[in-house]
Amino acid sequence: MSELCFQVTPGGCLSGRLRVPGDKSISHRSIMLGALAEGETRISGFLEGEDSLATLAAFRVMGVAIEGPEVGRVRVQGVGLHGLREPDGPLYLGNSGTSMRLMSGLLAGQAFTTVLRGDRSLSGRPMKRVVEPLSRMGARIDATAQGTAPLTIHGGCALDGINYAMPVASAQVKSSLLLAGMYATGRTCVSEPAPTRDHTERMLAGMGYPIQRKHGRVCLEGGYTLHGIAIDIPADISSAAFFLVGASIAPGSDLILEHVGMNPTRTGIIDILRRMGADIEVHNPCDICGEPVADLHVHSASLHGIDIPPELVPLAIDEFPVIFVAAACARGRTMLAGAEELRVKESDRIQVMADGLNALGVAAEATPDGMIIDGGEIGGGRVDSHGDHRIAMAFTIAALRAKGNIEIQDCTNVNTSFPGFVTQARQIGIHVEISG
Repeated sequence: MSELCFQVTPGGCLSGRLRVPGDKSISHRSIMLGALAEGETRISGFLEGEDSLATLAAFRVMGVAIEGPEVGRVRVQGVGLHGLREPDGPLYLGNSGTSMRLMSGLLAGQAFTTVLRGDRSLSGRPMKRVVEPLSRMGARIDATAQGTAPLTIHGGCALDGINYAMPVASAQVKSSLLLAGMYATGRTCVSEPAPTRDHTERMLAGMGYPIQRKHGRVCLEGGYTLHGIAIDIPADISSAAFFLVGASIAPGSDLILEHVGMNPTRTGIIDILRRMGADIEVHNPCDICGEPVADLHVHSASLHGIDIPPELVPLAIDEFPVIFVAAACARGRTMLAGAEELRVKESDRIQVMADGLNALGVAAEATPDGMIIDGGEIGGGRVDSHGDHRIAMAFTIAALRAKGNIEIQDCTNVNTSFPGFVTQARQIGIHVEISG
């Protein structure tokens, strides 16, 4: 298969109304918990991207009847906590770190052995962060010598609840342990050093599973039952982030993003952009299926550099590639620290973004745990996304303020999180073409 590249022409402003695809994090969890529930779970707004489809396919292989997706609608016939069937072979999860880490906890409590595999990128990402605490619960999981996939999760292990203080804030680790905790004897408690996305906790509670949350600590006991429900998945704020930045930096922009998930553990992007001077209004807030949702109205604004507060880092960890683009367009210096997690995403997002910005003439310096960016002009040129979907989309947004054309290489994986990105980008005023 030939490599896809984006060819982006400078200029343009963003206008109109748009609803980006459904939230990827919630889409994963709706399939996983729906499969383990008693009865039917009806999902609308499901993200039909490659990552969430990999999760869906894995549960089909384990005997779960799933209808769809069809225009974002999915029906999952739950099999209960102990109704999964042993797959005939390894489960292939593509590029999805969320699938692999969360399913490691879920599968640790099964009676059968499972092998989890991923693509080249996923096979290089660290899995010890879930393997080690799961092992403390009694799970037997084999990884490579480097602590990476493939993972062999041995069945038939008796799990015991633990108290675990996460050394690094991670929603994926927290969720993995909570899913394992449903199969464990006794109480499992996870403490986090900073707030992380809480979609798992909200969905567990919505499905009737007793869960306690207080002061950065979440606990549950094993042995209860999940019940199928209706889930309306909001638009993904991580996808909306690209257009939030685009409308902020492109003069004359006036854009409304509809039905965006406003979970307070995910809104760091809005807080950071507002601190930089962005004009973002929140309209029509409401609560749908336990998740806050609103429309976001963005006008172009003159941005200025800031020191990004450390408490906002875990609340915007997936949005930093496009935040770096905002910083490149801002007056003055922007500094980020405490974000070493960015180095072990789909790519080393600190180094790859620094290299790409430098190639476009932006003064960007990578540090061990962040970035220093002096805003100024963005030139044209060629950048390599290293197969990272968020890098590719971030540099597409950068072209709105570029002095020349930008060619972005290795963009195929954009479909993992944002199918239809190019179509929607064109719809609101971005001049992007696909080659290859």
